[in-house]
Amino acid sequence: MLAYLFVLLAVAVRFMPHPWMFTPVAGALLFFGARGSRRQLWVPFVLLAASDVVLTKVFYSYPFSWDHFVTWGWYAAILWLGTNLRQDAKPLRIVCAALASAVSFFVISNFSVWACWNMYPKNLGGLMTAYTLGLPFFRHDLVGDLFFTLAMFATPAALHALSHASDKPGDHTAAA
Repeated sequence: MLAYLFVLLAVAVRFMPHPWMFTPVAGALLFFGARGSRRQLWVPFVLLAASDVVLTKVFYSYPFSWDHFVTWGWYAAILWLGTNLRQDAKPLRIVCAALASAVSFFVISNFSVWACWNMYPKNLGGLMTAYTLGLPFFRHDLVGDLFFTLAMFATPAALHALSHASDKPGDHTAAA
């Protein structure tokens, strides 16, 4: 259930003001891949892709372009990366997955903006400009991915600890 709630949170946050890419998208995708149903891996993919279309066409009135498919490929890759945490979700592996998510999104999204749009010259200098201008966003994306991924993976353990903390020793009433 938490995997679905985290995906819904990620979709909802995309429609709210959020500072400089500080969103739970990567964390929700990693968590769903690790803890969600394998048969339902399409759910977060479809919800996020649909939110992309709505945000692009309705909220921002931008044209739909092929770079969306690059982003959707990234969604699928991060879900797959999360499935690799299913059996072995140690803290170091979770942190590495969050780092890989942030770095891969920075590299792929800035490359696709450079290739798709006429914002930068189509040469090495233009590509480097795209990456350079993306750096301030990367810092916040990296912090957001680490924060939300760690928070989401820690939530089940925290809930489990809270449920056991509420159990008082010696307070075992017999069921009638």
